[in-house]
Amino acid sequence: MAKILIVDDDEPIRRAFREILEFQDYKVEEAKDGLEALAKVKQWKPDVVIMDIKMPNMDGMEALEKVSGIAPDTPVIMISGHANIDTAVEAVKKGAFDFVAKPMDLNRVTITVRNALDRSSLVTETKTLKKKVSQKKEVQEIIGESEVIQELKATIKKVGPSEARIMVTGPNGSGKELVARWAHEYSRRKNAPIVEVNCAAIPSELIESELFGHEKGSFTGAVNQHIGKFEAANGGTLFLDEVGDMSLSAQAKVLRALEVDRITRVGGTKDIVVDVRVIAATNKNLRDEIKKGNFREDLYHRLNVIPIHVPSLNERRDDIPLLIDHFMDLVAGEMGVSPKKIDSKAVEALQKLNWTGNIRELRNVIERLIILGSKTITLEDVESFVIPSAASNSSPLHRLFSQYDNLEDLQAFIAKEFDAFQKGKGRSLE
Repeated sequence: MAKILIVDDDEPIRRAFREILEFQDYKVEEAKDGLEALAKVKQWKPDVVIMDIKMPNMDGMEALEKVSGIAPDTPVIMISGHANIDTAVEAVKKGAFDFVAKPMDLNRVTITVRNALDRSSLVTETKTLKKKVSQKKEVQEIIGESEVIQELKATIKKVGPSEARIMVTGPNGSGKELVARWAHEYSRRKNAPIVEVNCAAIPSELIESELFGHEKGSFTGAVNQHIGKFEAANGGTLFLDEVGDMSLSAQAKVLRALEVDRITRVGGTKDIVVDVRVIAATNKNLRDEIKKGNFREDLYHRLNVIPIHVPSLNERRDDIPLLIDHFMDLVAGEMGVSPKKIDSKAVEALQKLNWTGNIRELRNVIERLIILGSKTITLEDVESFVIPSAASNSSPLHRLFSQYDNLEDLQAFIAKEFDAFQKGKGRSLE
């Protein structure tokens, strides 16, 4: 429930305001002059202040300046029965949200309060978003000394300082987000936020609102104005993860935003200028998605200025020992336990496995070994807690089914084999 502070030396005026606002389900407090108002602002922290200009002890103009110093984000609506245009201009210059002359139109008062609350809500949301994205964590190092990783690091250092858009490709769990973060760190925007959007995790009907924001009442459930990720990333970097999963409607709007450096909130008509560098990432082959009609070719070319491919873990096996050491310390620290040791035979066994889940899978395996393994993790621990699950992916049945790219082909194979089996000609899975 929003809190409204009414400041006026005329008790009937305060009472009239209270009746109107409480009928609108607002919580109301009163003050009879500027001094009392300042105390209420400090203690009660209202969402909106409605304040008269002519009052004893401390008039409204002086109180307005002091309120602006104590609570700069709290909207103050000034009222007066002796007002002229100069007074209104002076009040706005000193920070008033709006100015209402007496005798007051009750509809005008209600609308002004509602607008002030919307502005206050938007300011709070913006600050919260900026606080989240500005709480900079130290960016994790890209672990590895293999040739492909050294080339990757060199590319990031080279393209990071430019303003060129980057398309990061690679399998799931390979570290595409980390590449985006390092590109941001090497850019001139590193002190501004990097805002991340997982396009695959947001329902298609909400993706446009998340990216561009929306106006109050623009759709069912839009009870307040909402700023989107483009605005939150203004001056910094917008990371569009899993961009291949974005709806075609959203793709069209992203394309326009990249072309004109402007966005329009859902349900809005006003263009908002934005200055963002976009880094996109995907595990899909976007050229194939273009052929299927799932991705816009013009957007692909807008995003794919600098392509960076992140290798799978199987392509950089020489880095596995370094990654194991890194995760042994990292996971133990997160769990609040002493780091364990791992013997060379266990490392060699892990190095030979097929890492379909890449870096993410390796980290999970290390966590499992720290929890379940011996004080010094051995080959026997790896064989007991890791290899059985890895081996299941190498079973004859898995190898056979993995040859088929889609359900239709698999169904055709099963039907064919079942028919052959009935005729006594089925083949062995071995």
